[in-house]
Amino acid sequence: MIAPGAFRLDAYVVDVLLRDLAGHDRSPAAFLVFLLLWRRTHGARAPRARLSHRQIADETGLSKSAVQQALRILHRRGLVKSSRRHQTDTPEHEVRRPWRRGGQGCPPRA
Repeated sequence: MIAPGAFRLDAYVVDVLLRDLAGHDRSPAAFLVFLLLWRRTHGARAPRARLSHRQIADETGLSKSAVQQALRILHRRGLVKSSRRHQTDTPEHEVRRPWRRGGQGCPPRA
């Protein structure tokens, strides 16, 4: 059982992804953005989270441009898929898990 306010995180995220994003991609910001989006999706048992770049910046302490660059890296690596219903809409972000079979979906309830 998970304590209230806590959330599960795949071991891969810390064991591999942290080093890949912070070291190989030289973007600790990408890891921070991924972690926030994970909390808002998988951690909340939601398939997607609707957050503007400004909201992500405010919640992570990053600049808006750092968030935009981080999302470019996460999109390129297939870790996050973002979509909008129209040009001026707030993006909806889906966190993907390509290391798991199927690569998508929320973890089963414990």
